[in-house]
Amino acid sequence: MPAVTVENPLTLPRVAAPAGAVPRPVLAVTTAPAGFEGEGFPVRRAFAGINYQYLDPFIMMDQMGEVEYAPGEPKGTPWHPHRGFETVTYLIDGTFVHQDSNGGGGTIRNGDTQWMTAGSGLLHIEAPPESLVTSGGLFHGLQLWVNLPASDKMMDPRYQDIRGGRVQLLASPDGGALLRVIAGELDGHRGPGVTHTPITMIHATLRPGAEVTLPWREEFNGLVYVLAGRGAVGAERRPVHTGQTAVFGNGGALTVRADAAQDSHTPDLELVLLGGRPIREPMAHYGPFVMNSRAELQQAFEDFQAGRLGTVPAGTA
Repeated sequence: MPAVTVENPLTLPRVAAPAGAVPRPVLAVTTAPAGFEGEGFPVRRAFAGINYQYLDPFIMMDQMGEVEYAPGEPKGTPWHPHRGFETVTYLIDGTFVHQDSNGGGGTIRNGDTQWMTAGSGLLHIEAPPESLVTSGGLFHGLQLWVNLPASDKMMDPRYQDIRGGRVQLLASPDGGALLRVIAGELDGHRGPGVTHTPITMIHATLRPGAEVTLPWREEFNGLVYVLAGRGAVGAERRPVHTGQTAVFGNGGALTVRADAAQDSHTPDLELVLLGGRPIREPMAHYGPFVMNSRAELQQAFEDFQAGRLGTVPAGTA
């Protein structure tokens, strides 16, 4: 799980919750069911079974892989539409190519992020490059859907290509935790992703036995998803392992800890930490569209069928 790293985390700015910060309690721990997406790549549905009041403004998140493809096996998604939200694709291992009908797109590799604001609507496709299809190889990443408020749902589409080298790297006071701020901010340190809905997205790596208590904005919700490894969350040390999501209650500090013993194929505890300011608006979600009402969903389908969300570029169908 290479992503972006440093040899000595103690050279980085260090963060910790201030003394007296109210710890966030763990409300629930859920286990993601496994399934398949697109043309058949394996996913874990990280938010399945969690009440939306604890997710808002996040809609869904899939852990894609981790899978070692044989030659000819790598898969992606066909052309498909979106409207009303943003997709965030964070690639940990492998290579993925994105293209959309608005002219956005590019190739992302280890530690890179593609941030697509669908807004008023577009078509897009995600697929492995031909070289990876031919050779096979490791593939592992995340796709997160972030809702847009009603005032932004019909904004012009936008694409951000965030290279791994641009993420804000931070460490815990003892260097046992490496924190990659992809979007939003942590303790005044801001990541490169530009968000319409205020959120924080962090990929954290904790060495065996390491613990960190981070400051967390009180107006944000708090979610921790375990990409790999075993550990505990909250001051109460609730056990968690690969494929589980912890839902936190209110407070100003969030605690995560890695077990002292990890599996041989997972040397560290790998986590995604998410927080966002709830939008608190009605949400109508069906398939690739996230709107505020059933009438708006129907309009999105009609616009898609009429070709008003864009067309597949020539030679790419």
